[in-house]
Amino acid sequence: MPQPTARLAEIDLLRGIAILLMIIFHIVFDLAYFYHWPVDYLNGFWYYQGKAAAVLFMLVSGISCTLSRNSLQRGLKVLGTGLIITAVTYLLQPAEYIRFGILHLLGSAMLLAPWLKQYSALTLAVAGTVCIIAGKLAITLTLTLPWFIPLGITPPGFASLDYYPIFPWLGIVLYGLAAGKLLYPAKQPLWPEAALYRPVHWLCWLGRHSLPVYLVHQPLILAGLYLLYTL
Repeated sequence: MPQPTARLAEIDLLRGIAILLMIIFHIVFDLAYFYHWPVDYLNGFWYYQGKAAAVLFMLVSGISCTLSRNSLQRGLKVLGTGLIITAVTYLLQPAEYIRFGILHLLGSAMLLAPWLKQYSALTLAVAGTVCIIAGKLAITLTLTLPWFIPLGITPPGFASLDYYPIFPWLGIVLYGLAAGKLLYPAKQPLWPEAALYRPVHWLCWLGRHSLPVYLVHQPLILAGLYLLYTL
């Protein structure tokens, strides 16, 4: 039997595509939010472009959890980074600070992964669908207590710069877990790396370093836009 590979370049490529989509969306968001460009990022093309980046992150994260042996360690790192972002955004934008953004979601899912990946692909897909349906119900509810925000139940007037609650978004990660179990039972790549990835090696690099890129891209975008507008 072939030995499982340490990393799959095709997964790094997909994660790199998600990073690129996210960077593009955040450039548009920053131009609209800070420089009042007439771009609607809450509807239409740019809204769905941003959500496509997030969904791709979630699917790839779910697949990666079926391949990884250290999901708990990765989950603690990602969730800890999310909590740092919560603190920073609270200082900078207290009215809309990030309480449960995409890093909080992905970190929580990684912590659950060792338990979740024991189940079959069908069970995970069904559970994912249940999460999505639960999310549709959660948005119809409001509670004054903030403790239910991670579940998708928000207090009146809630606003956040980034919000991906467990319901419905854990459902997408569960779909990724199901896909990982179906597509990578032997943890082997589906496509040969050398022929496919050489032209897009830079995207694979982004995918391999997705967390540090996530941390630095927004300050770099803001600094670049500030310089452009100042000069």
